[in-house]
Amino acid sequence: MAPELHNETTRSARILGSEGVAALASSCVMVLGLGGVGSSCVEALARGGVGKFILVDHDVVDITNINRQAIAFHSTIGRKKIDVMRQMVLDINPQAQVEVVDSFVLAENLDALLDEHAVKADFVVDAIDTISTKLAIAAAAQERDINLISAMGGGNKLHPEYLRVADIYDTVNCRMCRIMRKECRKRGISHLRVLYSCEEAAAATARPGTERGERSGLGTMPYFPPIMGQMIAGYVIRSIAGVESREDVLARRK
Repeated sequence: MAPELHNETTRSARILGSEGVAALASSCVMVLGLGGVGSSCVEALARGGVGKFILVDHDVVDITNINRQAIAFHSTIGRKKIDVMRQMVLDINPQAQVEVVDSFVLAENLDALLDEHAVKADFVVDAIDTISTKLAIAAAAQERDINLISAMGGGNKLHPEYLRVADIYDTVNCRMCRIMRKECRKRGISHLRVLYSCEEAAAATARPGTERGERSGLGTMPYFPPIMGQMIAGYVIRSIAGVESREDVLARRK
């Protein structure tokens, strides 16, 4: 009997089936922000067989990124994150199509960004940090009927086992989620899928000589953002492949 042939998707196909793998290969995911969460999310999506990417970021790799970002090495310091990420995706899957957008994601340019690029995407991942922009993304996604999942804060948190995928209105013990819930209600945003941690984090402190509002004492464990990115990638992969997730099962039972 001839030996079984293997490729990058063989092991995924055993779980998702050939139709699931084909759906991923023909899918397009847009990722906003290539920091600790976004870069690990893209890496996992590429390894999971997603065929097309739209990657948006304007930043360069900094030495302070090395503790948590998949694209951060001493050899990549000073390089554009979109260029390093594109190279990584193509090294994982040379057949992938990778479109890069060298731009910060801001409330002011969001409409143009989504109108030009999100129409090509099956899923959009919000992996940026600014709450005002996250709210603008959520509102725009609802208006345009975009499949969106948004990463909440991971600062000052230690235990990844407390990470959950949930609707923003079902979140607890997360400062960013609390603000997002309040502002989503004001803006008429009825639904927002998020990844968040229900761990009660230590309060952020300011270093001497800085304002408290700067939250300069907010720390990040090296494993936390990458796990967040991997979990978001898992949710996106399951959704595209048509595999019902635990979160969807629980939502259906309510």
